[in-house]
Amino acid sequence: MPERPPTYRVATDTGGTFTDFVVFDESAGAYRIMKVPSSPHQPDQALLAGLATLEEQGVPPDAISVFTHGTTVGTNALLEERGARVGLAVTRGFRGVYEAMEQSRPFGPSVFDLGYTKPALLAAESDTVEIPERLGADGAVREPISEEAVAEAVRRFRESGVESVAVSLLFSFMNDEHEERLAQALRAADPGLWVTTSSELLPQMREYVRLSTTVINAYVSPVVGRYVGRLSAALEQLGVAPGRRFTMQSNGGSVPFDRTPDRGVATILSGPAGGVTASVAIGRAVGIDDLITFDMGGTSCDVALIQGGEPTVSDQNTLEGRHIAVPMLDINTVSAGGGTVAVVDRHGSLHVGPRSAGAVPGPAAYGKGGRTATVTDANVVLGYLNPVSLLDGGLAVDAAAAERVVAEVAGPLGVDTVRAADGIVRIVNVKMGQAIRSISTERGFDLRDFTLVAFGGAGPLHASQIALDLGIPRVLVPPSPGATSALGLLMSDVKHDLVRSRLTDIGELRVEDANELFEQMARTAAKQLSQEGFPKDATAFRYFLDMRYSGQGYENPVPVASVPLTPDDLARYRRDFDAIHEQCHGHAAPDQSVEVVNYRVQAIGLVPPVSLPTLPAAEGPVSAAVVGTRPAYFPDSAGSDTGAYADTPVYARARLGAGHRITGPAVVEQYDSTVVVFPEQQAEADGHGNLLITRVRPAAERSSR
Repeated sequence: MPERPPTYRVATDTGGTFTDFVVFDESAGAYRIMKVPSSPHQPDQALLAGLATLEEQGVPPDAISVFTHGTTVGTNALLEERGARVGLAVTRGFRGVYEAMEQSRPFGPSVFDLGYTKPALLAAESDTVEIPERLGADGAVREPISEEAVAEAVRRFRESGVESVAVSLLFSFMNDEHEERLAQALRAADPGLWVTTSSELLPQMREYVRLSTTVINAYVSPVVGRYVGRLSAALEQLGVAPGRRFTMQSNGGSVPFDRTPDRGVATILSGPAGGVTASVAIGRAVGIDDLITFDMGGTSCDVALIQGGEPTVSDQNTLEGRHIAVPMLDINTVSAGGGTVAVVDRHGSLHVGPRSAGAVPGPAAYGKGGRTATVTDANVVLGYLNPVSLLDGGLAVDAAAAERVVAEVAGPLGVDTVRAADGIVRIVNVKMGQAIRSISTERGFDLRDFTLVAFGGAGPLHASQIALDLGIPRVLVPPSPGATSALGLLMSDVKHDLVRSRLTDIGELRVEDANELFEQMARTAAKQLSQEGFPKDATAFRYFLDMRYSGQGYENPVPVASVPLTPDDLARYRRDFDAIHEQCHGHAAPDQSVEVVNYRVQAIGLVPPVSLPTLPAAEGPVSAAVVGTRPAYFPDSAGSDTGAYADTPVYARARLGAGHRITGPAVVEQYDSTVVVFPEQQAEADGHGNLLITRVRPAAERSSR
């Protein structure tokens, strides 16, 4: 009987500097990684180039059975304000809702910014059309929408030349009739027009955030849709995973390619979500449930909190001041990566970020034309990064160029090159440390209870020092840190989130009504998963009730163990809400009335698991893994602003076995990243190939680096 040819599952994550690939051989049950330079202006070109390289390495395109993609196309379109031209349809008399936003400044530094300005409107006032119609809060029609009004709106949008239309009418989450009539007319008049209705995208109360989310979806979906369409056509021609191509979503799950263009807003945190998914699996494998993920790449740093093995999910998010109300992993992103640029302003102050050198021209050390100092260049000067090459020799490093551009920063500061490089690293570490505090200590969590999971190409370079600064007791560096986010894409299940708003006092809620609504939502989701090829035994459903104390302006989700509900269940979930509210906000009011605001269903299509690697036990001394030494800069003593270069051993991670221990100072190199171990730390390889870095020598309080 002929041997069955191998099949592969491939995941790829597009970053600012590199595009990462993880290839899982289903017959061998093992994965490997690959990195190729990103192509920022045409991200699909780097992806296709990577597939061509895989073919040269023995992975033909038609042997790829599943393809999952994490993309920054939607994120960049929003951040760089280069999305589609959007028209907005609102109920007559409510055109000011979008411009007024929440009528206040956001929290944080903006409160004290005398020059604060709100983000620009993505749908201009001139492209906003008021529709004469009105629904009541119960969904009843108070003023019918007329055919004349629909025709006039269609005419105005066609004449304005908008590419996409967002339709967000009052109380449409209770009755979608008016929005659907307008959407059908718009699509009939121009089949090429992108139309987003709030009643389909987000049938949820709160007028402004529903409108804002609908506008953002209309703004980014044409950009995401064209990209995915172009990529899908190329993959179809190559024979890659027909019918099994997926895009990562911000909620930690994936969705089929053909459903991605309608919900571009759901891809805003596509890539970073994969890293959180992988961290959950890695933590579960080693028995660590409380984690802080630290994903530092070429352009940004993404951090998230995982407690009890569950990542925090939020449906009230902001990105650059714009509100997004779809479920997203609670990831805090700051402009801090290997390519982040360091400059000295006219007052002689050193700034690191937010601008990045990206993939082109990149850091000066990469020899691709970069002429400004970056965090990567500083790491080369300090001896943390290999001064000759990276990627196992695949990327030459120009140490002289790094020295030159950092010296240009040092001059205006009046310090030497080493002090300037150290200052660049200190500043970026403080910025990333603050991002970690904002999702942990500022929310009442004790960082001493958590493990820092360091990944991304630059994460392991900085994590050890940040852990010392913040008092985090342990750092975990996964086996393939530079491709951990892509690994998470490979692990992600398909997920669909459904929500319905029905505001009812829980004391007056009929359990039959709640069960009927949950059943309708689950039936819709089950049909969707079936169409996507998931049999019933490969699906799962999670249910939630969003509750609040009567009169509150926010709510908390309460997990529902099973449906259908019973009257006793409602009483129990009301008590659960008190406990959740106290945990989240520090207080509870058991005697106050409670309202159910939203019903949520998460439908999950379960994908086959990916086995994490195991590492054989160490057979020889750890010294056998030493491949050389080089000078690396470390402080003279704890709390010192000065330091010196020490002749530091460099270890090849591929030579480490389970149980090997490395005492700092040390540098550990591998294909996709570099790990720095500081003098008072020790690193140990575990049976899953992780490096666990802990503090083993006490020291006085260190200054922030």
